[in-house]
Formats: sequence, C-alpha cells, structure tokens
Amino acid sequence: MPHPVSESLPRGPALPTPLSPEAQSVMSDAHPIDQSKVDLAYGAYQRGYYDTALKEAEKRLATNKHDAAAMTLIGKLYDQGLGVRQDDAEAARWYAAAAAEGDADAIFSLGVAKLQGKGVKKDIAGATALFRKAAAKDNPGALYNLGMMELEQNGSVPDFRKAAEYFGRAAGQGFSDAAYALAILYRNGRGVMRDDNVAALWMGRAAKENNVSAEVEYAIMLFNGIGVDKNEVAAAGLFLKAATANNPVAQDRIARLLVVGRGVKMDLVEAMKWHLIARAAGEKDAWLDAVLNKLTPEQKKAVQTAVQQYEGY
Repeated sequence: MPHPVSESLPRGPALPTPLSPEAQSVMSDAHPIDQSKVDLAYGAYQRGYYDTALKEAEKRLATNKHDAAAMTLIGKLYDQGLGVRQDDAEAARWYAAAAAEGDADAIFSLGVAKLQGKGVKKDIAGATALFRKAAAKDNPGALYNLGMMELEQNGSVPDFRKAAEYFGRAAGQGFSDAAYALAILYRNGRGVMRDDNVAALWMGRAAKENNVSAEVEYAIMLFNGIGVDKNEVAAAGLFLKAATANNPVAQDRIARLLVVGRGVKMDLVEAMKWHLIARAAGEKDAWLDAVLNKLTPEQKKAVQTAVQQYEGY
C-alpha cells in the first residue's frame, strides 16, 4: 500500500506572483488602523457597525481635517462596500487624501489600487513607489508585495535574497502570507541558507494564523518529520482543518489518512467523501479512485449521502 502522504511531494510550491489575487488579498486588513487615532469609529468598524463607523469618522474629520486614520477608515468602507455603496473611485480618493497625510495603511492601499487599476488608472511603477514608501514605515502588506515583486522581476532573474529580507520584516510583524513565503524560501534554500528547522518555524507560525496554504504545508512537514518532530495526529488535524476550508490538496491528504488510519481513526466513508470533493475540484488521485471502486454498494451510497450533507443539499 503506498505511503498516504508522499515523501516526494514538491519541496517548494510556487509562490503567487505579485499581480495575483492571492498576493493582493492582503489589502483589506494588512495593517490595522491605529485605534488610538480613530477611537469609536474603528471600534464600531471592528464590531461590524459600519454606519456608526462612518459617522464617527466623519465627526473626527469635522474637528480635524487632517485626521488621516479616519480618512483611511472611510476609504476601507467604500473599498469593501461596508455600510455604503461599494465605490472604488471614492475609496481611492480617500486613500489618496490619507496618504497625503502620511498614513502608511492608506499609502499601501492606494498602491494596491494603482496596481490593480481599481478606482484609479493602473500604474505599476506608481504602485511600486507607494509600496516602497509604505514599507519605509514598516507596513507589512507593502513589504510582502515588494517581496513578491522581487520574485517576479518582469521576466528577469528573481532576487530571492531581497525577497527574503522583505518577507522577514513582514513576517516579524505577524503577517502570515509573508511567514509562509519565507518558510518556502528557507525550505528551498533560495535567498537564504536552506534550513528545514527555520522553515518549519515560520510555516508553523503562518499555520497558527489560519493561513490555509501554510496549514497544508506544515501538516506535510509534521507528518514526515521535516524540520519538526514527527506528529501524525497533529498533521491529520491540520489536514482536516484545511480540508474544511475547501483546500483540495488537504482534502486529498486527509482522505488518504482516513483510508489507512494514520493520525486519525480509519473511516472509508469519510475518506471517500473527501476524495470525491477533492476530485470535483480537480485533485486527481488514482489510488483513492481504486479504493472507491472497491466499496460495497451500501458504502458508496453512504459516501454520496455524506457528500450531499457536506455540500448542504
């Protein structure tokens, strides 16, 4: 019977490019607004009272037209369509106003808007300049994006060393995407000395921050004892957590573990449930297909029921 979690899995999954949706998803809450500057407005935003957040931010601006944090918050509300009609141009206008006041989060968010052409004209050079300005203020989202740009380099040779430096600065602030990216570089020895222990450290930190990609990679490291003590139970738990977050790789891996009962109690019906869900998402696995084909009609019926229950129909 083949090993349920292959030792020959790719050592370094490809990092997303700076222009990918994954790389830009950091924009929403990459650098929390300074609560001391926004007070009730930010508190209302955090609790989901968006109308109140807008009113409180506007009150602050009525008494201080240079309140950059309040401007940034209003920009976020328009950016995400929270309590107001979603409006990219209006969001960019508020970000630009706050950026002019020196707010790091606004500078970064305006950079993302320019990178995506969202509410403003697409301007990669301008976005990069804004990221550098925000990075000088230690904005983790800007640092992460600059790291990604060093890896892309528009077709030229990637600068892994610079990328690692940017990722390290962002990861040190608890930015999980950067911790994940840094772990990949340490695992592959790119830009840094290869070190599985350090890779596991950063991958584990990213996984603890609910970074799904990191959960999958850290689970593989735990299962195989790469840079961390081997722990099949903990690995299975992380695979299951990522599987419920609809990660097809994790669904495939937990299916294999459920078939052989490693790190988790053997359960063929549950295993095949995850296999079918993963397969529908494009994750092929001939070995699991063979297991499925050997089930009894009753077991196959139970699997279909389990899939339907999971998918809510």
